[in-house]
Amino acid sequence: MPDSDSQRRARFEDPLTFFSRAITKLYSIWLSATYPFASLGRKLSVQYPCQLNKRIAHRIKIGNSVIIRKDAWLNILPEASGTVNIVVEDDCLIGARSVVSAKNSIHLEKDVIIATSVLIMDHNHAYEDIHRPIREQGATSGGTIRIEQGCWIGHGASIVCNQGELVIGRNSIIAANTLVTKSFRPYSVIVGNPGRLGRHFDPVKGAWVGGVSRAVVPVPTR
Repeated sequence: MPDSDSQRRARFEDPLTFFSRAITKLYSIWLSATYPFASLGRKLSVQYPCQLNKRIAHRIKIGNSVIIRKDAWLNILPEASGTVNIVVEDDCLIGARSVVSAKNSIHLEKDVIIATSVLIMDHNHAYEDIHRPIREQGATSGGTIRIEQGCWIGHGASIVCNQGELVIGRNSIIAANTLVTKSFRPYSVIVGNPGRLGRHFDPVKGAWVGGVSRAVVPVPTR
């Protein structure tokens, strides 16, 4: 029987990647066994190194089959309110060098994919006192962030909520390098700085609406 494509790729793969996979596996097992998460599902995969402090783990919920890439940072401020501040549901992926920083609540629903170097922050830095360094002024009261099921967050995007509730509707896309500071409906394509609605799915028309030409694009029936 001829080899499958996956078997051929595995045969010619750089053998040094074995060590990287082994370290990821061991690191993930160690985190799962020793970090006191509020709740933790099965098959956690965390690439080493990852900025995740054991002292804040009890404020984080992680679902099944979650992947956290190298140098990602899950942060909770010392003055955070409530008991759980970060929720990452099943099958989410947090890309390399991405930052999730919570003071109140950041909730990633199922199947959310976060690309590399993304910032998600439910607060901001206070700066109003001109007689004190900004680093001494702490954080604003902030708001909450909820990214609904199935969303894709592109490389370098920033989602920042300084007050109220910011919701990204399900199956939305945030384009690379977009700055989002307000909520968007489900099935949106969000672009630019500041983020704006590039196009969206209209359930009445059963079509994608928007784009450069503002054209209506029918959705294939099969």
